[in-house]
Amino acid sequence: MTAVRVGLDLDGSLESLRNSMTELADELRTRGDCHLVGFRSRTATQGRDERPLRGRRFFGPLWVRGRGPSIDRQLRDVDVIHLAGVALPPVRTLPLILSVDDLRPLREDARSRHRAADLRRCVDRGARIVVSSRSAAHEVQEVLQLDRTQFTVVRPPVGSIAPTVDGRRLVVQVTGQGEQFLSLAPELVSFCAGKHCDLVVIGSAQFADIMRATGVPATFLHRSNATEALQHARLVVSLSDGARFPAFAVAALAAGVPTVASLTPINRELLNGASTLVESDNELIEAIEDMWSNEGHRAIARAAGLDRAGDFAPHAVAATYAALYAEVARGAR
Repeated sequence: MTAVRVGLDLDGSLESLRNSMTELADELRTRGDCHLVGFRSRTATQGRDERPLRGRRFFGPLWVRGRGPSIDRQLRDVDVIHLAGVALPPVRTLPLILSVDDLRPLREDARSRHRAADLRRCVDRGARIVVSSRSAAHEVQEVLQLDRTQFTVVRPPVGSIAPTVDGRRLVVQVTGQGEQFLSLAPELVSFCAGKHCDLVVIGSAQFADIMRATGVPATFLHRSNATEALQHARLVVSLSDGARFPAFAVAALAAGVPTVASLTPINRELLNGASTLVESDNELIEAIEDMWSNEGHRAIARAAGLDRAGDFAPHAVAATYAALYAEVARGAR
């Protein structure tokens, strides 16, 4: 069987914990059914095996909108191109796969950012959309008005997570739920004082400013440093608006850290049975108390979490993407 030649944008991050395209690329390179041509749409090349894109700096702002010159000539020796980040460099004749893991730019209060129109333009040119869950697929399908054949569900890879041993901190990730965290902050601070543990909060740079202004006594880490927080976590709490793939929660499961998360459609689909999912603030505090102190429940949660994390292992995800690349390449011939 002839290997499918894949142009993979290594600047495209499939989730917020890390640039998982790198891990996906490593797994694809070990397979015999893919020949990988890595490139970067937004940053400079970082290795000899990466192909530099001419005009990247000049055309970058246009590529974010899916406009400007196509990259076909620079990648004419590939069968399919896979993008997963902010940039949407146009293609004319090559088949295109677009992974969409962040739904926030597609929601009503953010549509002025043009992301939906830009993605729809790519679809009209023949691109296949990939989303991280069936729940996300329903939302993307409605916003972009897609036919079922125009999108596919593939779970992003989350891997290379070292097991956490003897963690002692309560780690709270905040994604689009700043007001909820601030309302819960007094109870979380009181809980940590009673347990003599540190409260660590993970979020965006903008949320860091809010925390400083409100004076919440907690250690703040930008989400780019989230892996560091996992190394010391006894319990992870994920407060999410359901607009992104729950990468940090999955990473916590892979590290053997019990996890409590907001009950959103995406979390129900991907985390149910492996994390404690809660709807209300009262349930959240009760779940934190239980998962912190009940060793029996913690042991069950660790076992279930490690098992679920295997579904997101890079080698498993690479196998799914390799099959998708072959399918899309065959359809373009």
